[in-house]
Amino acid sequence: MPKHIIGTVNEIPPGERKIVDVNGRSIGVYNVAGEFFAIRNRCPHKGGPLCEGRTAGFMKCDRPGAPYEYLRKGEIVRCPWHGWEYDLKSGQSWVDPASVRVRSYDVGIESTEPADIEIDPDTGYAKGPFLAETYPVSIDKLNVVLDLP
Repeated sequence: MPKHIIGTVNEIPPGERKIVDVNGRSIGVYNVAGEFFAIRNRCPHKGGPLCEGRTAGFMKCDRPGAPYEYLRKGEIVRCPWHGWEYDLKSGQSWVDPASVRVRSYDVGIESTEPADIEIDPDTGYAKGPFLAETYPVSIDKLNVVLDLP
């Protein structure tokens, strides 16, 4: 696998990212608490500049008015075009089923089948339909090295 030195460790401090062009691919390289991740700078949803979006984490609250937990700080990037959220480690899109819905109306049909949505027990979020491209990143003598297939 070809290796590309994209800079030094000091160029990307914790909580920051650097967008680089490697062989015609725009890629964002992130430093999350000293661990490096790379993700393609293209949102699978509509092609937006994914790495120009904000990084955040997940907020979890058991009920309205209760204290909330802030989980996975800096590990989630949000596309600036439509707000789709992606995990920097895996590229998996995430969605909060409770906040991504519209009002529903009773039409007289009832189902006894359980919903086919798998909810992450730690965050309360469900996997979204998209997967962003991710790339392995390593550190070699204080250089950040991107392994591009």
